[in-house]
Amino acid sequence: MMRRLTLLLLCALVALPVIAQTTLNGAGATFPNPMYSKWFSEYHKLHPDIEVNYQSIGSGGGIRQVIAGTVDFGATDGPMTDDQLKEAKTKILHFPTVLGADVPAYNIPGVTAELKFTPEALAGIFLGKISKWNDKVITSANPGVNLPDRDIVVVHRSDGSGTSYIWTDYLSKISSEWQSQVGKGTSVKWPVGLGGKGNEGVAGMIRQLPGAVGYVELIYAVQNKISYGSVKNSAGEFVKASLESVTAAAASAPKMPADFRVSITNAPGKDAYPISSFTWLLIPQQSKDAAKGKILADFLNWMVTDGQKMTAALSYAPLTDGVVQKEKEAIKLVR
Repeated sequence: MMRRLTLLLLCALVALPVIAQTTLNGAGATFPNPMYSKWFSEYHKLHPDIEVNYQSIGSGGGIRQVIAGTVDFGATDGPMTDDQLKEAKTKILHFPTVLGADVPAYNIPGVTAELKFTPEALAGIFLGKISKWNDKVITSANPGVNLPDRDIVVVHRSDGSGTSYIWTDYLSKISSEWQSQVGKGTSVKWPVGLGGKGNEGVAGMIRQLPGAVGYVELIYAVQNKISYGSVKNSAGEFVKASLESVTAAAASAPKMPADFRVSITNAPGKDAYPISSFTWLLIPQQSKDAAKGKILADFLNWMVTDGQKMTAALSYAPLTDGVVQKEKEAIKLVR
């Protein structure tokens, strides 16, 4: 009798459906990593059989890996170039996910006032031409603030980075000297400064080094309680990064092209924060595994609808309705 019961129990266990676990592997930008971590966790709760493994290694690494086909998707804050797209083994599609901002974050002991940065000051600091906090280019924009005769310690990214792409794209637009000497890119030859890995590394160095200034994604400044300043925009207004000012930059920027590769730095409009950007997921149009292609398409549809409702809590601005509608059409191409 006992043998029969044991046999029946074994048969019942064998008959139970086995849920196959699918893991999607992605890599790239650190700029949206807090948002992506939240999204991948929430999506997994809805689909326990799907796990998303995302490595926050910087946009340069994400682009390299998606070109090589070693990941199921990549992520970047600077769109791939035409040459990079040609290198890929399959067609890569860009999908905007959220809007964010680079902010000039600083650590000046004894200064509690919120600083104002002009384009001339930011270009001068990162070119190494402005080396003291009490330089007249900085003090003239900050009357009443007692800025010290202290050396400026510039901190930048050491890894290939979309955050760097956004920063250097902005500097290239507002400084002909920067454009000709350094240019824009996920990796550039920095004229001056110390390198930190990832937004996390740069934020950590700014906190540790008195007199430091660097650029980080807005959420990293907020989370690490680092002071960050407002920036004078193309309309002549000093604007601090916020959901509203980043959204204003997107609204006043050039029309979204069909491939979604667009720059919105130094956008027109008095309310626009000038160092704003979309960030993108890089999705192969034709996945090696058809099942994974279907999952990616489903995730993208969830991301542009329910996922957008989670952005504000992490200091990212949601996509505009017009961009969402364009993306829904483009998602149909993912296989």
